Amino acid sequence: MTDQAIIRLDGVGKVFLAEEVETHALFNINLSIRSGEYVSIAGPSGCGKTTLLSILGLLDSPTSGQYMLDGTSAESLDAGLRARVRNQAIGFIFQAFNLIGDLTVYENVELPLTYRGTGAAERKERVQASLERVGLAHRTRHYPNQLSGGQQQRVAVARAIVGKPLILLADEPTGNLDSRNGSAVMGLLKELHDDGATICMVTHDPRYSHMADRTVHLFDGQVVSEDQAQQQALD
Repeated sequence: MTDQAIIRLDGVGKVFLAEEVETHALFNINLSIRSGEYVSIAGPSGCGKTTLLSILGLLDSPTSGQYMLDGTSAESLDAGLRARVRNQAIGFIFQAFNLIGDLTVYENVELPLTYRGTGAAERKERVQASLERVGLAHRTRHYPNQLSGGQQQRVAVARAIVGKPLILLADEPTGNLDSRNGSAVMGLLKELHDDGATICMVTHDPRYSHMADRTVHLFDGQVVSEDQAQQQALD
């Protein structure tokens, strides 16, 4: 882990307007995530965790404050640049897997590289390496509906890492899994972090938040505390 901040939020707030009613989802968030760090964002349902992750992933924009991603202000990015940065710098792991049902495992993992314009030979090499990394190289021709939930999430992890992103953003990655498969996916994330990956994960499960280097606690859209968590093995 280095002192370089990949992510830096200064006074970030988010307000949603609906029928002239203001909902303050985030208020004065200050947060930095360094290269190689594993950060967990924890808190009760409705506290702003997913809104914060959407901003970090350039899927939404803050109403106030500044977001710097790898030294670049998110405010300076137009829609095209935001899409390019998402593809090249950020790997997403979603609770619902978000695999495309009519694409094979191989094609799902290959998709970010296709959008990037990566050459065929390099795509093949990277996809194969990513699927081997998650233990699913033997499932390349299968479709998502032919896999268990745990296998689908591992395919989603392979898709997230195939582009070698600066940071992995995981939104409740075990939320749709039973405890055994959830532990397996969290073990995989820990292995990726041990190999140098930078990870920011939203979770409501204290068993998994404690696996991170640092846990940021949200309540009512505000950071109420941070703590350094002890790594705990899931065995």
